Amino acid sequence: AFGVSTNVQKVTLMPEEPEDMWHTYNLLQVGDSLRASTFRKVLTESSTGSVGSNRVRTTLTISVEAIDFDTQACQLRVKGTNIQENEYVKMGAYHTIELELNRKFTLAKKVWDSVVLERIEQACDPAQQADLAAVIMQEGLANIVLVTPAMTLLRAKVEVTIPRKRRGNCSQHDKALERFFEAVMQGILRHISFDIVKCVLVASPGFVKDQFCTYLFGQAVKTDNKILLENRSKFVQVHSSSGHKYSLKGGELLADSFCLSLLQAAGEVKVLEDFYKMLQQEPDRAFYGVAHVEKANEAMAIDVLLISDELFRHQEVATRSRYVKLVDNVRDNGGTVRIFSSLHVSGEQLNQLSGVAAILRFPIADLSDAEEDSSSDEE
Repeated sequence: AFGVSTNVQKVTLMPEEPEDMWHTYNLLQVGDSLRASTFRKVLTESSTGSVGSNRVRTTLTISVEAIDFDTQACQLRVKGTNIQENEYVKMGAYHTIELELNRKFTLAKKVWDSVVLERIEQACDPAQQADLAAVIMQEGLANIVLVTPAMTLLRAKVEVTIPRKRRGNCSQHDKALERFFEAVMQGILRHISFDIVKCVLVASPGFVKDQFCTYLFGQAVKTDNKILLENRSKFVQVHSSSGHKYSLKGGELLADSFCLSLLQAAGEVKVLEDFYKMLQQEPDRAFYGVAHVEKANEAMAIDVLLISDELFRHQEVATRSRYVKLVDNVRDNGGTVRIFSSLHVSGEQLNQLSGVAAILRFPIADLSDAEEDSSSDEE
């Protein structure tokens, strides 16, 4: 749960799974203020003069000076000085807060930029992480679900009674089946965001999936539904034993190696591959290094910007702002921005290219005059 107030510029978050600690690490910057529950060792003196120590739980607000993230254990420790009166800790005293799962913390910043706000939105909305959608169906029953790295979210359940085919008269059956397909199509349009979802599995026993896809894209052509027509390649038909949600939960569909390879190809790995291909085939349409990419941005030439999340953790505000401005400009000019996680292999590869690269809409030559000090800027 979280809340944002634009007046006091603070947000309250509660990490629910280890992955949330990684998001928090990317949100924190030196100079932010962090308020959280923590333990403090307190010295006590008894009436006889003996001195003892106790660990007490208290809530502190610190000004962040150092951030340490353990990628293996997904533990986050934040060191800083106390900036709010507390009965156990003096003002200005150092303390290290170890953030805990299922315990709220409040983060305050002087400036909330677009990259930070986007990460909060992604971390707090499970649907934002759902790369995969699935429509699991049989005649008269369909479940529309989103699959995130951590959970399966049922978005809609469609049930329509379909009478059996009668010898010599199938009209009642066919009309009911068409009503069913129409309801499923509306459910897909309402609940699946094609900007986020990279693959839609349509699964059923028998030929129901084939009939449905024929209906779906037939209607899309009739009504000129651009959303469905532009995303047709994302629909993949696979077999399932039934139309119930457990067909997905049991791993029956996700075990399909073809589906997994599709998902992998649709993500950051695919974008990086596209960049390398462009670099080989049309080098004037593939730039890397902040100076060259900024020159391409000035010419409004960037189609896809590839940028590592590591660059947004830079301690210098001016350097971080430079990358945020680049992201905002590319989006304003109609380009796509892909922020790569430095914990993934694709992110590590991008970091070897200075952490920022771009695929251009059109070739730009003669960038030899561009700043040659881009590598020193990034250091």
